[in-house]
Amino acid sequence: MNKLMAAACAAACIVASALQAKDYGPGVTDTEVKIGQTMPYSGPASSFAAIGKAMTAYFEKLNAEGGINGRKINLISLDDGYSPSKAVEQTRRLVESDEVFAIVGTFGSPTNFAIQKYLNTKKVPGLLLGTGANRVSEPKTYPWSMGWQPNNHAKGVIYAKYLLQERPAAKVAVLYQNDDFGRDYVRGFRDGLGDKAASMIVKELSYEVTEPTVDSQILLLKSTGADVFFDISTPKFSAQAIKKMAETKWEALHLLSDAAGSISSTLVPAGLENSKGVITVAFRKDPNDPVWADDPGMKEYLAFMKQYMPGADPSETYYVFGYATAQTFEHVLKTCGDNLTRENLMKQAASIKDLELPILLPGIKLNTSPTHFTPMSQEQLMQFDGTKWKAIGTVIDAEK
Repeated sequence: MNKLMAAACAAACIVASALQAKDYGPGVTDTEVKIGQTMPYSGPASSFAAIGKAMTAYFEKLNAEGGINGRKINLISLDDGYSPSKAVEQTRRLVESDEVFAIVGTFGSPTNFAIQKYLNTKKVPGLLLGTGANRVSEPKTYPWSMGWQPNNHAKGVIYAKYLLQERPAAKVAVLYQNDDFGRDYVRGFRDGLGDKAASMIVKELSYEVTEPTVDSQILLLKSTGADVFFDISTPKFSAQAIKKMAETKWEALHLLSDAAGSISSTLVPAGLENSKGVITVAFRKDPNDPVWADDPGMKEYLAFMKQYMPGADPSETYYVFGYATAQTFEHVLKTCGDNLTRENLMKQAASIKDLELPILLPGIKLNTSPTHFTPMSQEQLMQFDGTKWKAIGTVIDAEK
């Protein structure tokens, strides 16, 4: 009888073990979690490749320390050239050939839009996506997609709140990238200004990402006599705008999208002297700012850069972006424990409560819920003094 009971117990254990194994999603084993992403390692947005490089290096660091819950993170990061069709091709490869558990951190609005329907149809999580576009964080329509940073509508609202407080009589000229990135930003700005939008915004012009320059748009906007220039562009075009404003002596207050807030990728090419006074928004600490010299979170980041990215410039804030994105995924995966199904991954990602990352600015907290897929809604206004970004005012929350 004892032998029969022992055999029955052994069989039950085998069945339980098999059932547990079946609870794993694709790309997950007892020793590994395989995830994927695409990044613009080439093409017009290649400055953002730093995000993918930092995420790759951060997971190397975690793996050297034993992984997450005993599993190594295998990130497959592919080049999409900032091309929607290429992003679809590479994402299909990640899902169907590499069989990744989830897509994590893919950068760019057009590329994320291109893969969104596919991932949701396949019920593959697209988590902590590198875009502020509103539609990647609409759980009713796309329950398998979640952004990471404050969405572009929220950022537009934050700039509007700042102007209403500091320059309520401003005449604003707007330049925006003609895609969802730019349009969401403008919509948020108009919503934030409310009834004053019609009187404060004197002209709006767009540009295509394929255009060689935005010089002609800058000249037209300058001719309006606007004393505030709201520049919703990416680094290449922002640098051109700063240069052209200096060349034509247009002395409007320059509000710069956070997508172009990098000193090394935008302000250095534009000229640091030309960039003085430019304002942007930020949610992460700037390695260029000596105020963080003794900050534990910054020390940890710089030590990481020195050991795992020794040839990279630690002052490039897009590395900070990738580093913090990877830390957020680390938090979510830890909370999954050993229940590593795609469904549970989404459940835990939608259950973040007051998460404060050591590399984010004080007061910035990540929160999600089953009906709220935008982890951050807060930003700090920053002004460039010729060498570094300096905080002005206090953290502004778009939702309060």
